Amino acid sequence: MTILCVRFQLSSMYEAALPGLLGLLGEFTPFVEALPPDGALVDLRGAERYFGRSAVELASVIRVRTLARYGVDCVIGVGPGPTAARVAQRRARPGATCVVPETPDAVADFLAGLPVSALPGVGVATARTLGAYGLDTLGRVAAAPLSTLQRLIGAKAGRELREKASGIDRGRVVPNAVTHSLVTERLFDLDELSPERHRRELLSAAEEIGARLRASRTVCRTLTLTVRYADRSTTTRSRTLRESTAHSAALAAAAYGMYGVLGLQRARVRALALRAEGLTSAEQASRQLTFDPVDEKARRIEEVADRVRAKFGPRAVMPGALA
Repeated sequence: MTILCVRFQLSSMYEAALPGLLGLLGEFTPFVEALPPDGALVDLRGAERYFGRSAVELASVIRVRTLARYGVDCVIGVGPGPTAARVAQRRARPGATCVVPETPDAVADFLAGLPVSALPGVGVATARTLGAYGLDTLGRVAAAPLSTLQRLIGAKAGRELREKASGIDRGRVVPNAVTHSLVTERLFDLDELSPERHRRELLSAAEEIGARLRASRTVCRTLTLTVRYADRSTTTRSRTLRESTAHSAALAAAAYGMYGVLGLQRARVRALALRAEGLTSAEQASRQLTFDPVDEKARRIEEVADRVRAKFGPRAVMPGALA
């Protein structure tokens, strides 16, 4: 089994091109799993024999076609399993394909010198916990007793981490449709230092996302904030909401929370982007009933404001902070 992990070099303004790019990958194999917002896993079972090309050669063809049709470059990793392919993709450079050998021993050798955080699914907290006990590389994790890992991070997580660090990957590519998302971006004319201005634009973005969700009768489960700075570096934070919602006040509160966690002090911000992910039909979503009259009043006002905006334009009704 040969797996490609493809990460398209898409900006937040061009994420709408992802379904078309996934369709391009589908020309090579039906086993394509979307990794929103800008990637995919591709299982080349049978494709290498059918096209008479190796996985690396097919990766080159994919790169050329994405550039020719969409003007989008991509970074590709090749491995015998999804985990190895994703690790290879993180170490690849645009224009070159990073390849992990197929045997488990070769995969283990490739992973041995990498930090624990290089493995998909290993977060900052887990890496910090393991690092405190000297397990800072995947090679050391693979050599550690299973009981030690299970005591540190849990039975199931410890077993899966040790297997993956040893080159054993039980994952499979599961074909799926792209998970739709909504994104809006706020660009500043000049690099903006003011936290008040940042929060004002976050409120504006949350209001827009909420209105678009309600117009399409959908709700979101996850909200992602991306901050782009003057040096073109970015910081991204995601938050899973307590319940799926299209309520602008809840989205704004989540955006403010993620912004506050960043602790920006005199940071020169070039742009802010909010992305709503995990979209589902509003009819299938449940909402916890509340006895808070303020929240119920805000939702009724929101419904009226949506009808007014639909008739007189998006700026007909807006929060006072944005007026």
